[in-house]
Amino acid sequence: MSEEQATVAEEEYLETIFWLEEASLPITGANIARAMQLSAPTVHEMVGRLETDGYVTRKGDKSLAFTDSGHRHAAGIVRRHRLIERFLTDVLGIPWDEVHEEAERIEHAMSPVLEERMLAAIGDARTCPHGHPIVEGAREPGVPLADVSEGASVRVLRFENEAEDLLHYLKDAGLHPGLEGTLAEAGDDEVAIEAGGERYVVTRSVAETVAVVADPSPPPRTAPPGQLVLGKERYGR
Repeated sequence: MSEEQATVAEEEYLETIFWLEEASLPITGANIARAMQLSAPTVHEMVGRLETDGYVTRKGDKSLAFTDSGHRHAAGIVRRHRLIERFLTDVLGIPWDEVHEEAERIEHAMSPVLEERMLAAIGDARTCPHGHPIVEGAREPGVPLADVSEGASVRVLRFENEAEDLLHYLKDAGLHPGLEGTLAEAGDDEVAIEAGGERYVVTRSVAETVAVVADPSPPPRTAPPGQLVLGKERYGR
C-alpha cells in the first residue's frame, strides 16, 4: 500500500507514534494503547497492518520504529494537525484547549491548497497553540516542570500530552506556552509557578507533562520515562 492510500485509522496511529517518538517515549504497543485509549488487541491488530503496509518495523526488543515512508507520512499529518490548531486559535478565535480534537477531524481531508492558505493566514507563527513546532526539527529543548528546583526561573515551552481533558485542566490552572515566572513550590503533590503576582498550581504528575526552560536547569534524568501516563489518570478527573 502506498502512503497516499493510508486509511484514516492508520494515519491516527502514525500520528500517535510520531508524538511518542518526539517525546522520547518508547514506541510500544502499551504506550500506543494508553495514548489512544484503546485495548491492547485492537492496537496489536493495527500495528500488524502498519507493518504490512510498510510504515513501521518491529525491533528486537519488540518496540516499533518508523520506516522512511512511515516517518515522512506521519510528519506530514502532524504538521497539518498543528497548523490547523494554530489557524483555529489565531484566526477563528477558538480557545486553545478546544482545538485538538477539532484538528483531528480536519487533518485527514486537508488539501494542499487549503494548507497553503492556512500557512499564509497564521503569518510567522512557528508552533501550535500548545507549543509544539509546526515544522519538524524546530523543537526547542526543555525539561519537565516537575524536575525544576524551587527558586528557578522558568518559561513554559509546551504541553507534551495534548489530551483535551488535560488541556482544559492546564488552561483552568492558568498555564500557557510562553508563561514566564519563578518556581515557587516543588512539593510532593503540587508544583507552583509565580508570575506577575499570580500563582499557578498544578499537580506534580501534570507537571511531568509540561516542558519548560529553567535557570538553573535541573540535571538530566538518567533515563527517559518508560511509560506514558494519561492526563486524566494523573490528576484524577
